[in-house]
Amino acid sequence: MVSLLLGSGMFYSVRAGKLTTAAAGTGGALGLLIYLGSGFTGLALLALFFGLGTAASGWRVADKRSLGLAEENKGRRTAGQVVANAGVAGLLGLLAWQYPPAAPLDQFMLAGSFAAATADTLSSELGNVYGRRYYNILTLRPDTRGLNGVVSLEGTLLGLVGTAVLAATYCLGFSWGLAFGWLLVAGTAGNLMDSVLGATLERRGVLSNNAVNFINTLTGAMVAGGLGHWLG
Repeated sequence: MVSLLLGSGMFYSVRAGKLTTAAAGTGGALGLLIYLGSGFTGLALLALFFGLGTAASGWRVADKRSLGLAEENKGRRTAGQVVANAGVAGLLGLLAWQYPPAAPLDQFMLAGSFAAATADTLSSELGNVYGRRYYNILTLRPDTRGLNGVVSLEGTLLGLVGTAVLAATYCLGFSWGLAFGWLLVAGTAGNLMDSVLGATLERRGVLSNNAVNFINTLTGAMVAGGLGHWLG
């Protein structure tokens, strides 16, 4: 069943031009680790992130192209991008699988990583379409739409909506309670970290976009882990 789901997803992603062949293989391997550590809820989080991110990237793509803001390679993700956005989740899935006593916390951190990845993707892709005013995350002064580290209120709120969808899915699969709010915090923290790094190290060429995205998901996971450990 799981092999069929992952295989179908990989086949569709390549045929639809969403992932390169290498990226689909990488995503399949990470998806298996996520399933082994967090079951179908983990796969649902992966699918939601991928689906929401893909939809956001393709939304009003003609407008984005005219502004020079569309994804490179016609939006087809590479293996590096897959690792940047789902590598932390895959590692946490592996840890949860291999050390069951820590599985509940690892699963919560996994959800935090996807919450952050989803918040970042929706904030960037939809914020560039629906934002009215754009600000540098560090100075809060007006800045150019689409530049690294530039945010909008509308984009940030849309990212929060994406985080809420991921948080609700986690709670449906595991348990409701404070976890929902903590995942909102974790997703937002990762998103803000992404913007800060974008305005500083990425603009200077010190970090690549993939590195920034990886740190974004790691931040979401660590914040969720801290909240889950100290307040759980």
